[in-house]
Amino acid sequence: MLDGVVSPELTVEISGRISRIGAAEWDACLLDTPGGDDHPFLRHAYLSVLEECGAIDGQVWKASYLTARDLAGTLVAAIPVFLKSNPFGDFVEEGAWVDALHRTGGHYYPKLQICAPFAPVGGPRILLRRGAPPDIAARLIDLMTRTARKDGLSGIHATFVNEADLSRFTQAGWHVRTDTQFHWQNRDYRNFDDFLATLTCDKRGMIRRERRQVGQNGVDIHVLTGADLRPEHMDVFAGFYRSTFLKKQTLPHLPREFFLLLGERMADDLVLVMARQGGRWVGGTLNFRGRRTLFCRSWGGVDDLPFLYFEVTNYRAIDCAIDRGLCAVDGGMGGHYKLKRGYQPVPVWSAHHMTDPAMDDAVARFLINERAVVARDRLVLAGQGPYRAG
Repeated sequence: MLDGVVSPELTVEISGRISRIGAAEWDACLLDTPGGDDHPFLRHAYLSVLEECGAIDGQVWKASYLTARDLAGTLVAAIPVFLKSNPFGDFVEEGAWVDALHRTGGHYYPKLQICAPFAPVGGPRILLRRGAPPDIAARLIDLMTRTARKDGLSGIHATFVNEADLSRFTQAGWHVRTDTQFHWQNRDYRNFDDFLATLTCDKRGMIRRERRQVGQNGVDIHVLTGADLRPEHMDVFAGFYRSTFLKKQTLPHLPREFFLLLGERMADDLVLVMARQGGRWVGGTLNFRGRRTLFCRSWGGVDDLPFLYFEVTNYRAIDCAIDRGLCAVDGGMGGHYKLKRGYQPVPVWSAHHMTDPAMDDAVARFLINERAVVARDRLVLAGQGPYRAG
C-alpha cells in the first residue's frame, strides 16, 4: 500500500491489526496529541475490543493503521486508517457521491477512511508524540493521498476531525464538509436545578414534568460505572442495543461480544444509565467518559414509557457531567429535540479528497453549497435555544 518515502529518518509501516502495535506506545501518541485525553474512541483498548469482537472484520472494515517510527524505534506518529468496502458504520451521507461515480462508470468502494470506528465523535485523527518532526503530519497526508491514487481507490476521507487536523487536511488541498450535532455545555452549574434556572419558564416546566412523569411510572434509575458495572448489566444493554436496530429493520453495527468485552476492559471509562421498573430492566444508555466530556453513544429500551428516553439519555447525562465536573455532554448524531432540553448546535467537520480530478472538483463545488446551507441552518437553530436572554 505505501507509496514513497516520508523521510529517511522515519520508518513508516502499515499494521492490519491494532494488537500488533504496543498499547503503551499507541496510547502515548494519543495522549500527547492535544485533545487525545478526551477521546476514548481511539484508545488501544477500544480498538482492541472492536478487533476481538469482529466489528473490525477485515472485510467491510479492514484496518490499515499507519505508523511512523524514528531511528530509535519510538512510535512518533499514528493514524487510524481503514479500507471500507461499503458504508456500514460510517455515520456520513455519501449516497450522492456514490451515484455520481457509478453514472460515469466509476466505483466509490473501496475507499480509505480515517476515523474512530463506529464513533461519530469529533477528535484528533493524526496522533503525534511530543517532539515529532514538525512536518510529519503533512508528509503522512501526502503519502496517503498518493497511495490512494496509485491503488485505484476512489478517494480518502477523514471523518469527525478536530480543528487542528482539519487545518492540516485543508492545507493539503482536501475539501471541508460540515454538519451539526447537539452538545450540552456546563457553565459551572452546581446541580441540575442550577442549570434549569438558566432556561425559559416554559422549557424549565417541560423538563420538570417529564422527569416527574418517569418517577410516577415507578421507574428507578441506576448509574453504573467502574466496579458497579457488571457483565449482566452489559449483557442486558446489548439486548436493548440490538432491539433498537431490529425495530428499524437494520443490522446492528456492533455484536453482543463488543459490550461484554467493553465492560471487562474499560469499565472505568463507561457510564451506563439503566432504568428499572417492576423488577425488570426497561431501558438504558451507554456513555463514554473522557477527561472533559461525557459522550452519549447508544440507547435502547421499551417504547411505551413516556419520557424514559429523555430521562435516561439527556437528563442523566447532564446530572453526571455536573456531578463529575465535566465540561460538556456530546449528544451524538441527530436529534433536534435536544435543542429545547438545553443542548446547543455545534459544528463537526470532515475532510475529503477524490482521486479522480473531475470528481474531486465536483465534490468541492457541492460542498461549497452544502456548507452554506448547514451554516445557515445552525444559526437558525442557535436562535431557537431554551436559554433565557442574558
